[in-house]
Amino acid sequence: MAKPAFLAPLVDLVFPPRCPLCGDALAQQGGLCAACWTQLAVPGEPACSTCQRPLADSVVRSGDVQCAPCMAEPPRHAGIAAATLYNDASRELVLAFKRGKRIALADLLSRLMVRSLPELQGEWLVVPVPLHRWRLWERGFNQSALLAARIARTIQQPLVVDGLVRQRRTPSLGGLGKRARAEALRGAITPHPGRAARLKGAKVLLIDDVMTSGATTDACLAALRKAGAGEVRIACFARVLNESLDHAGQGEPPLAA
Repeated sequence: MAKPAFLAPLVDLVFPPRCPLCGDALAQQGGLCAACWTQLAVPGEPACSTCQRPLADSVVRSGDVQCAPCMAEPPRHAGIAAATLYNDASRELVLAFKRGKRIALADLLSRLMVRSLPELQGEWLVVPVPLHRWRLWERGFNQSALLAARIARTIQQPLVVDGLVRQRRTPSLGGLGKRARAEALRGAITPHPGRAARLKGAKVLLIDDVMTSGATTDACLAALRKAGAGEVRIACFARVLNESLDHAGQGEPPLAA
């Protein structure tokens, strides 16, 4: 929740605004210093119209250009909106947010995610990627749910925070290959029985902090399809491109899940 404007000077006096990446002083809370802004890799054009994968500059800039992976294996989602491409700067922000428990960063990350979203027509249910209850207990919060709540409020769409449930605790995906990640998540994520009627036929905006190989979002997509959801779009703060993964089997970033 945003603090009242009249409290801002007091908050800034007690907690001087600092860049969450480098620690330099800022004029106000909630942003990055100029140098650190330039370290974020923001997706641009030309890019795949489906998955937002950057394409070579020689590619004709057209709204329907697709990358080779999407043409070879059409995705089951209606598009990916990533605020940044995964690099050292975005990794440090997510680590500070998720592992460092600096939940105030949800405001900054969600603002950047909203900027990456296409115009959404009609009603969309905003649904976060779920955490297993034991991991939620250990961490104290679901980072995707915090982002989803802020995004839903900003775009004025309904939030269904428990639309999906992670029924069993899955192992850390770091170091697992693509097949192993998919197997680890098989059947782990299901639609919430009490939200089935709301999900049926609905357009869903699925929220995650980092999208890596797509194993987690694929499991969520399968669960949403089981519930009868209609169009599903994915929004994340940082996207790891497949070609940046180590194909020897160390592809998943250490901050996954």
